[in-house]
Parts: sequence; structure tokens; C-alpha cells
Amino acid sequence: MIKIIIPTDFSETSKNAIYYALELMKYEKCDFTIVHAYATEVYNNTEELSRDYFEKYRDKIKQEADSKLQKIITQMLEKSPNPRHNYKSISIFNSIVESVNDLIKKEEADLVVIGTKGKTNNVNNAFGSNTINIIKYANCPILSVPLSYKDMHPKHILFPTDYNIPFNKRAFKLVSNIAKNYVCKIHFLYVSTLKKMSYRQEDNKAFLSYCFKDNFVDFFQLPEIDVVKIIEKTIETKNIDLLVMINHRQSYLENMLKNSKIENLELNIKIPFLVLQN
Repeated sequence: MIKIIIPTDFSETSKNAIYYALELMKYEKCDFTIVHAYATEVYNNTEELSRDYFEKYRDKIKQEADSKLQKIITQMLEKSPNPRHNYKSISIFNSIVESVNDLIKKEEADLVVIGTKGKTNNVNNAFGSNTINIIKYANCPILSVPLSYKDMHPKHILFPTDYNIPFNKRAFKLVSNIAKNYVCKIHFLYVSTLKKMSYRQEDNKAFLSYCFKDNFVDFFQLPEIDVVKIIEKTIETKNIDLLVMINHRQSYLENMLKNSKIENLELNIKIPFLVLQN
């Protein structure tokens, strides 16, 4: 049973992420937990009010959130009456990042699905700040889905890696199952001008081959210095439907996150983005 957490702010972006997850995982047995964190909304609207009013306003927001969550569950059942899927919802008086992290631990979650941006949907930023913070700090694979993306059936997966970091077999199983369900080809991209790999890289590449032995795979190298540029170019040239990266110390993604403003990750993609935590 795959346990999936989906944060929602009731925006169209989060609704699209929910529907994408339902379709992507339609062949798998899944427990879906839809969560809304409302502490920020309460605090932002009660700063100059009395404590009594604060308590009443907090209760009011919770009731409204629970009602909206129940409506989402009803819509999920209508859109995907899948006997393999179970649905539940929860509202939490906390920040979205802390709420997601707490649920990951409590539920022992396998995946978090979130919209690339929230209600603000700033056109100048590729990712919303909540999405970036969850990607950076959540100890679980994170799937970010753009509002504009409607194609639910991936055919080509891009997985950039330098083969220098250890891999998580459990997370790879998630990717492998998605690829098998949709007969996807997984393209492993190594961005480097070096012609020879280290023994560590060779061993990690061999482990990758083993983990994805039941999938259609393609290992290739491109001699480029700008990793972001070559990833974006490869997404276009190979018609990539899903980007997979590992967030790990000194990984491609960790360097992008570290060297970018948190609201403006350099990587500007318009397809779903699966981040594996390691």
C-alpha cells in the first residue's frame, strides 16, 4: 500500500495536483491523505484582535476548511471511484511545511504530491516558496505538478545524475513502478566533460541498472557545464513527461537549491517534477 500526502490550499493548482496523482497512481493500491494547514491564515487576519476573537476565528476557519476538504474527498470519489484507493482528509493548525513533515512521520508516507505554486501563482517564479521548502526539508519523495500540465500518462522520464551519491532503493521502486505501469522509458543523464568515471560512479551506475532492470532505460552523457541549461534542453528534445532528481548533499539539485533564491529556483520546467530525498 502506497501512502500519499497531498497538501491543499484549495487553489486550482492544488486541485490539479490531486487529479494528476489519482490518475498517475490508478494502478497502485494507495491511501491518500488530503491536508490543509491554516495557521498562517489565522495569524495574518487576527494580529490586532483580542485573544477571544482569535479563538473564535480559528474555530471558524477550521470548520470552513473541514467542509472544503470533505467536498474535495467527494469530488475525488466522483472523479476516480477506484477500489484500489482510500481517501481521508485532515485540517491542521500549523504551517504547511511542519504539517507535511509531521504527517510523513506519522503515516510513514511514500510520496507527497503538491502543486508547483499555490494561490499566489506568481508568474515570475517557477516554484512557490512552500513547494521549495517542502522539497528542501521533507524526508520523503516530493512530486510537484504545474497547473498547466494536464497529460496524466508519462512516456519519457528524465533522471539526471552524476552517479556520485548513494541511492535509495525504496524510492527507486516508486519510479520503476510508475515507468512499468505506463511503459515509460527512463533516460539517465550524466552531465560532464570528463571521459572516465571513478570506481564509485561505475558502481553506482551498476546499482542503478540493477534497480531498473525491468524498465526500458537509456544511459547517456552530455559534455556540458551548465546543468540547468542541458536539463531544460533535454526535456524539450526527448519529449520528457516527468523529471526525477535526487536531493542530496552535493547533488545537482542541492546545488541549484543552495545557489538560488528560495522563491526562484533556477530550474524553470513546465512538467511534473519528482524529487527523491536521500
